Amino acid sequence: MKTLAAYLDDAAVAHGHLCAGQVLGVRMAMFGMKKLGIEDPQGKDRKRVVTFVEIDRCATDAIMVVTGCRLGKRALKFRDWGKMAATFIDLESGRAIRVAATESSKALARSMHPELESKNEQQMRAYQEMDDDQLFHTQWVKVDLPAEEFPGYKGERIVCSECGEGISYRREIRREGKILCRACAGERYWTALE
Repeated sequence: MKTLAAYLDDAAVAHGHLCAGQVLGVRMAMFGMKKLGIEDPQGKDRKRVVTFVEIDRCATDAIMVVTGCRLGKRALKFRDWGKMAATFIDLESGRAIRVAATESSKALARSMHPELESKNEQQMRAYQEMDDDQLFHTQWVKVDLPAEEFPGYKGERIVCSECGEGISYRREIRREGKILCRACAGERYWTALE
């Protein structure tokens, strides 16, 4: 593993700036890797890690920097739960740990650095100084990953009966004898303008 300072530099480049969320994400991922005993998540251990993130904010970019997990590699899984939390899974051992930021860390940051006017500056500095138990709640968990969720899965590609688009990774919906993509089954996040 790199040092905190080195990961913060990498996170600032990847995200475009350094902020409290980046510091929190780096610390969260470093802590998760340490608890799982994963020493080199971007090198020799890179195929061992799958990470679930529960928020689409700055911390997620930082978690990707430390773990090497990416959506395109199918090693990063996003659950839109609005929580500053992530679950780190060691595929080799099957162990998983969920790490969530404590709500009390924000108030603690204010009390640690009242000389700093900006809440972001207070948190950026304090999050680098706090002990892990001040910053995080942890829980060992079990995560059931079906084959189609693993990186490198090569499954059957099928075609939607309605729109004709291809569907991968068993994401189809079977309804009334038809095979439908999620959009044609009514789960659209978009509306056609034509």
